[in-house]
Amino acid sequence: MSELRFEQVSVRFGGRHGMTAVDGVDLTVPTGQVVGLVGESGSGKSTLARAAAGLTPLTGGQILFNGQPLRPKRGERRPLQMVFQDPHSSLNPRMSIGESIAEGIPRAGRGGAAGRRSEVQRLLGLVGLDPQRAFSYPGQMSGGQLQRVALARALAGQPEVIIADEITSALDVSVQGTVLNLVRDLQRELNLSMLFISHNLAVVRYVADAIAVMYLGRIVEQGPAEQILSDPQHPYTKDLLAAVPSHRSPSLTPVNADPAVQAVNDAEPTDPHHLPSGCRYHLRCPIGPLVLPGRDICREVDPASDGNRQAAACHFVGELLTSGKAGIL
Repeated sequence: MSELRFEQVSVRFGGRHGMTAVDGVDLTVPTGQVVGLVGESGSGKSTLARAAAGLTPLTGGQILFNGQPLRPKRGERRPLQMVFQDPHSSLNPRMSIGESIAEGIPRAGRGGAAGRRSEVQRLLGLVGLDPQRAFSYPGQMSGGQLQRVALARALAGQPEVIIADEITSALDVSVQGTVLNLVRDLQRELNLSMLFISHNLAVVRYVADAIAVMYLGRIVEQGPAEQILSDPQHPYTKDLLAAVPSHRSPSLTPVNADPAVQAVNDAEPTDPHHLPSGCRYHLRCPIGPLVLPGRDICREVDPASDGNRQAAACHFVGELLTSGKAGIL
């Protein structure tokens, strides 16, 4: 088993008067599956990832690996490894590619210098690079090649869970597809559990078995990828899908004839330092109180996500399925 589970995880910066970046998140990455975590910049995705990797302390809640707290002792193999967004900054420019990868091999599995060299070559081949690249330096390689190196270095730790944090966003469009194919093939071949983070639903839909949608520190909807993509329940998820150029569903195409709908569509994202009361999305919601009358509950009461399809945190999630007003989304 290699299940990663977040239970009521919160992360706060700046003390009492600071900012809550992650607020009571419950999320499970099942064994051998890819969970895509999507949302705008500033939604808390990377903070959640860094918390799982032990790089950011928790304010509340716990992170479990196979039911046990994820707290490996110093020198022990970590069952979780993270691949960062920018490979140029995550690799030491003064270390050769081989040295960077070898650094991640557990001490118990090094087997001397010859064993380390052999393992580095194997890992480079696994990610589609010439083993001779072990003697190159980061400055001699392209961004796509460096991201493959970052994947190899993560795999050197023999993890059971990989967190991939926006690993294609810093790459040219021409190489994003090859890296995504590599990630998908490696996940299946090695039976890894993976939390794949992106702001791009077009990318996530290619690799994910399940999708969780995050907004201002909270998960507002989650479920099987096919259901989330074909039948989104939360208005924020619908807005994210409508922003994907390749998504052609007429039901998700914004209708700008209504000035109120256009106004909320054009609204700036909410300041995470000054969160609104009630539903955090109501200031931008096309079926919220700024557009439709009788929606004061959205301003006053934080919606729960229990008891409805795909755990959508919306007071009017049922209406999204049945009401003609849903067509404005």
